[in-house]
Amino acid sequence: MTAPPDSRVAERRGARRRRPPASVQRRPPVARSLTHPPRTGFLLVAPAVLFVAVFVLIPLAFALVISFTNWPLIGDVRFSGVDNYTAIVSDAAFVKSVLYTLLYTVIVTGPILVLGYALAVLVRRKRRGSTLLRTIFFLPFVVGLSTLSFVTVLEAQPASGAINIILRELGITDGTTAWLVDGPLATGLICVLVIWGVSGLTMMLLMAGMQAIPREFYESSELDGATWWQQEREITIPVLRRTIAMAVIISVVGSLLAFTQFYILTRGGPGTDTTTVVQYIYNRAFVQLQLGAATALSIVLVVVVGLVTAAQFWLLRERD
Repeated sequence: MTAPPDSRVAERRGARRRRPPASVQRRPPVARSLTHPPRTGFLLVAPAVLFVAVFVLIPLAFALVISFTNWPLIGDVRFSGVDNYTAIVSDAAFVKSVLYTLLYTVIVTGPILVLGYALAVLVRRKRRGSTLLRTIFFLPFVVGLSTLSFVTVLEAQPASGAINIILRELGITDGTTAWLVDGPLATGLICVLVIWGVSGLTMMLLMAGMQAIPREFYESSELDGATWWQQEREITIPVLRRTIAMAVIISVVGSLLAFTQFYILTRGGPGTDTTTVVQYIYNRAFVQLQLGAATALSIVLVVVVGLVTAAQFWLLRERD
């Protein structure tokens, strides 16, 4: 015997009233890791976050504050607003150091890449003596520009330096050239020193990328009659595009921030002929004791280097 229609409607309405709202309905349990609870991840990254905050973010914020003052390093501090930034445009010495740094960067970047690539091609194969050659080529970078610069100071002396002795024996000069007291000569000597000292790093980066290229690529091209240069142009260089981009960016950024070799060899002289941007900032801060102005210059330099790096990433990016 079936219930009347009215009673069935009443039962459905009652069931609808008894159904709990969606907000209190039981939800499926969330899967939780028994071995890696969420707080473990926070604990693992906390030291890195603390390190970045203490040694990067807080000093950067403090530097921004200093850049808006006349901070004399010794004496009273006075808020100066944007005067330190507006004075940069009219600072002829700073503009000269920027132009010299750009010239230096242009001179050394290409040779470092070319020489590093050539050395990587020479030692990328596993043959007798390749390990020794890698060590010899990479050793100047391991020694460092500081040590190489001090050695160069001794070897570039007019009367007793090995550079003048060798050039005199070859009949190129009379052996009395004062390399470090002439702007162009000092620049050329520093460029040769940096190219020799840094090319080993580029060699290692490119060699690692070359060794990761499957040998089958070259074997197939050999069957098609490709020459060595065609293999380098059509296989090696395209595959190494990202590695080459990284090597160029490292070289350019390092050149824009060059300081050690110039400070040791010439102190920016003669006059200001070999003064780089970083050395000019150093002189403003610790020689002229104008820490506020020097910090403003540093902030501008950081922004410019960041923009240059971003532009290089964009220009050297992978294209489909």
